[in-house]
Amino acid sequence: MKKIVLILSVFAVTLTSNSCSDKFDEIDVNPNSTSKPLTYGLFNSANKELMDNTRDEWQSARITLPWVQYSAQRAYTEEDRYQYRLTTGASLWSFSYRVAQDYKTIIDLNVDPTTKVQMSAYGPTENQIAAARVMLSYTFLTLADSFGDIPYYSYGNQDPDFQALNVDGQLQPKFASQQKVYADIMKELKESAEMIDESQVVFKQGDVLFGSGEKLKRFANSLRLRVATRVKGVVPGAEAHITDAIASGVMQSNDDNVGVTYENNLINPSPLYDDFRTRSDFAISKTFVELLKGNVGSFDLDPRLFKFATPKGTSKALILAGTSPESTDPNDFNGMPYGITSSLAPSQASSANFFSKNILKPDYTEILMEYSEVQFLLSEANGWSQANYVNGVTASLEKWGVSSADINTYVSTLPAASKANVLTQKYIALFMQPYEAWAEYRRTGYPNTLLLPGQTGTLNVASGGSTTYTFTSLIAGLNDLPNRLFYPTTVQTLNTANYQAASAAIGGDKMNTKLIWDKN
Repeated sequence: MKKIVLILSVFAVTLTSNSCSDKFDEIDVNPNSTSKPLTYGLFNSANKELMDNTRDEWQSARITLPWVQYSAQRAYTEEDRYQYRLTTGASLWSFSYRVAQDYKTIIDLNVDPTTKVQMSAYGPTENQIAAARVMLSYTFLTLADSFGDIPYYSYGNQDPDFQALNVDGQLQPKFASQQKVYADIMKELKESAEMIDESQVVFKQGDVLFGSGEKLKRFANSLRLRVATRVKGVVPGAEAHITDAIASGVMQSNDDNVGVTYENNLINPSPLYDDFRTRSDFAISKTFVELLKGNVGSFDLDPRLFKFATPKGTSKALILAGTSPESTDPNDFNGMPYGITSSLAPSQASSANFFSKNILKPDYTEILMEYSEVQFLLSEANGWSQANYVNGVTASLEKWGVSSADINTYVSTLPAASKANVLTQKYIALFMQPYEAWAEYRRTGYPNTLLLPGQTGTLNVASGGSTTYTFTSLIAGLNDLPNRLFYPTTVQTLNTANYQAASAAIGGDKMNTKLIWDKN
């Protein structure tokens, strides 16, 4: 059962006065809730809330989606230049702890002797616990990657620094160090994978994420491979986790991709489609289009361009109806110049490209992790393996519905595997997964085709030519992509001592403070 305190994050109840504490239990009851929810319903609700908020117009399209230059805003460009709304980062924090509380509730219901038998009617107990642990790891990974040190909860580790999600006992939790958080996430994913019965389902009904214990286990191992690759050389034991995760079984094909598929209606549509119905703020970035067209970087024209973007001039009505045309003419794609001032944006918006109907559709699938990423991780683990690199590119092309002939043509032109080539292709494959692309850029510095503060881009002009502009960051001292988000002001106010300790520990609550694995 969710508690009222979670509305303002796990810290807000410090404002509750002692004078009403004896009445708190009476008012902290939702008469429409149950103490024994359907665990598969709670799981699906948490998964949807997680994707609704990390892939929507706010936490995604106004922060990380433009920062990694998959998109650019058509009107209000201040966020593209890093001046994001602090309430957006605060929302990322608060909803993440809400969904984490839901995953923990699933664990608690399957552990508590008074509810465990009833919960087993919904699926094997161990598999339910494992699924919740894996999704807790995914949620806390996003928080740690975005902020640094964070309040953290672990199912299998009673470290006294892990004080999150204990709203009955600890309202002002410590911030656990990044070292501890990442180390425990890897441990949790390993233990979760080991407790899964692959021959069983996760939930007996209503499982729209995994469907089988085998798929859950491959996801857990693949996610561990992602985390361990991120922190290798920084967190002790990461290299061993890489070897063990691979040996334990990672994703084998696109059938193992894990994502939340929305409904083909206007009741539960995908978040960006829902936004597009009423607004037209976002276009595919010119930076990304130029990479896909082969005008920058080391690759030829990428057929995914025609799957990612709608030809210029296509009406919004056709996109919403799912009937917009596809074009294979590169001249139909300009992209929106990235990092321009709001005053310049209207002159560029008319010739920019919206995302395609493959993305702006109600039943779009928001990906948590996919097979192509795993292949790029394996390429890195295997010394920039050519075979894994080609497999990763091929899997991404297949996922986006590129024809076999076009796949063969594009793959035949790929330059040899190298750090730059593998990681740039990984960036392309991570399209629409901006938090992961942001983390990878900070870790590796790739792709090296992004437009950075102080650099010059090009604008279209009415005469048909072009002119230049300089991308200027609105955050003083930030001359690359942002390294992290600010801690929420609510946390600063309601958990002051622990906030101050965390800020000092990471090197300051600033956007250019690097996380422990940020080597770029």
